[in-house]
Amino acid sequence: MTDDIRNMRNIGISAHIDSGKTTLTERILYYTKRIFAIHEVKGKDGVGATMDSMELERERGITIASAATYCEWKGHRVNIIDTPGHVDFTIEVERALRVMDGAVLILCAVGGVQSQSITVDRQMNRYKVPRIAFINKCDRSGADPHKVVNQLRQRLGHNAVLMQLPIGLDEKFRGVVDLVSMRAIYFEGINGQDLRYDQIPAEIMDEARARREEMLDAASMFSDELMEAIFEDAVSEELIQRAIRIATITRKLTPVFVGSAYKNIGVQPLLDAVNLYLPDPSQVENTAVDIARNEKEVVLEGKVDLPFVALAFKLEVTPYGQLTYLRIYQGSISKGDDLTIVRTRKKIKVGRLIRMHADKMEDILRAGPGDIVALFGVDCISGDTFTDGTTNYSLSSMFVPEPVISLMLTPADKKSQDNLFKALNRFTREDPTFKSYVDEESHETIISGMGELHLDVYVERMKREFNVEVTTGAPQVAYREAVTRKAQFDYTHKKQTGGAGQFGRVAGFMEPSEGGAYEFENMVKGAAIPTEFMPAVEKGFQTCMGKGLLIGAPVIGMKITVNDGKAHSVDSSERAFVAASVGAFKQAYLKAAPVILEPVMKVSIEGPSEFQGSIMSSINQRRGLITSSTEDGIFTTIEAEVPLAEMFGYATSLRSLTQGKAEFTMEFSRYTRVSESLAEEIKSRIREKSKREKN
Repeated sequence: MTDDIRNMRNIGISAHIDSGKTTLTERILYYTKRIFAIHEVKGKDGVGATMDSMELERERGITIASAATYCEWKGHRVNIIDTPGHVDFTIEVERALRVMDGAVLILCAVGGVQSQSITVDRQMNRYKVPRIAFINKCDRSGADPHKVVNQLRQRLGHNAVLMQLPIGLDEKFRGVVDLVSMRAIYFEGINGQDLRYDQIPAEIMDEARARREEMLDAASMFSDELMEAIFEDAVSEELIQRAIRIATITRKLTPVFVGSAYKNIGVQPLLDAVNLYLPDPSQVENTAVDIARNEKEVVLEGKVDLPFVALAFKLEVTPYGQLTYLRIYQGSISKGDDLTIVRTRKKIKVGRLIRMHADKMEDILRAGPGDIVALFGVDCISGDTFTDGTTNYSLSSMFVPEPVISLMLTPADKKSQDNLFKALNRFTREDPTFKSYVDEESHETIISGMGELHLDVYVERMKREFNVEVTTGAPQVAYREAVTRKAQFDYTHKKQTGGAGQFGRVAGFMEPSEGGAYEFENMVKGAAIPTEFMPAVEKGFQTCMGKGLLIGAPVIGMKITVNDGKAHSVDSSERAFVAASVGAFKQAYLKAAPVILEPVMKVSIEGPSEFQGSIMSSINQRRGLITSSTEDGIFTTIEAEVPLAEMFGYATSLRSLTQGKAEFTMEFSRYTRVSESLAEEIKSRIREKSKREKN
């Protein structure tokens, strides 16, 4: 393996569910000789795909946790992260894209740009990740790569340019035309490992010339040299590749490739494209903040001789200790080195340095900039920055969405209860979108996550990995409360118990905040409330935000303004002002006309057109609002917004409505106010539950 950083690629493979990410990764590993036999998703042969190492992944045929591996292709080392497609596991995609330099966006030749493709694309834009697109499944009935390219342009706003043409489609798909070299490529041998280059078939020669002209027009916008060569009719492959590389790295162009991973067509040219068009670690600008210099932004350089900086982007708790995945941005690391965790200033020694290949570990002695490695037995959290102790740099962590659904767990016996604690401790460390807590009133264990499937997978993992037998209560929606008008408060907390008492007066008003976030404003003039007590005043209000007075849900979108108060020279204390704030909140909250908010999900349903009417009526029955509906004669795609409370059990309902032929994805959209009748229903449900718990 070469040590030259220019010959390294860090890529993520992302797409909508069931677009063929894991199948493509399996082929890549086979052609790069990392594995010597191809196995399929869902483990039809009893083995399962290499990157789906979890038993649950093989059974369900989905990727749950992102898996890292590496391979070598034509002198380049390629670190690959295969990510889940299901929106419930979106944090796994976030983790991968946070540390990737480039990505392969896979699109289905039939489905095209689907709902999760849009989510993944948005995540890539968040981290400024250059990408190439691969239109997979060109062997499927109804495949139309040209339609998919148009969707890339219209729905995602990409400057998408075809680099290849398919030779035949559907069951006649047998190869690709490379528009750069103007050759046909056929994939022969049992697993398509033997490439045969030939002349372009006469029936598609005209189209190939026209598409090449389009590609040259697009590429020449980024290279004066190529533009001159076009005028002089002296275009070389190298000039085209150089122009497209510049455009791809600056995210001004998306090269599009075609193939069928399952039929072993088009994978090797895609690997060539990863080498040719995606950036090496030194071409991506990564920044950190220097805590020692007032959080001044510093640019990290991919050089071995600079101070070491790395980000812990993923954790796994194994029977042998915590496994911490690191992406090295600067400097190098060797076995036995001392490192510092910037957040805690804790020093650690590198005992084992590992390179991951799915669930297999390979010990290495040293790693440099751009490498993705793992450390054993390090006590840290996801998003921690590691340095060699000479700098105080900190890397920004990844975006973590808030959980929207909760489930009540009741362990079957004492042994299960002990194991449940271990399981929850592990899962909450590994997955920032999975939360657990014990309800103060009912003393029940509650878990929260991104969707039904997300929680279902964790409950199943508790049973398998920790031998925890639990019964689950009905899923709970993460309701919120918000005030709708301004309300004044003026509250005095006074308590005399012999000796020094407690005194604090807080006055002001609460109102809805414009941005929907919690705001606190201190407008106290003079020393009505001494400055040292203001943090206690804010703390009191913040405590109340966790539990509203309507249904006990967290309060969002509130601004608290404190403009007056009073303190006593002897009896005032932080404790007294915390209590005064709590009293002020209770005094004004119900006057501010609070309402209940519920999470609304963005739902995308895809299925045969014949079931369009049934699907639409099922959405209307669930208080849903249909935002768009597109049909191509065979399939229909319906986008809607539906309250989460109405989506429980929808997977089963949709299956029975469409003979199992439709599928849906959903992701959190926003919080919205519930109707008066529903609010009353929710309140009475909460009251009933509270009565039962007291009895």
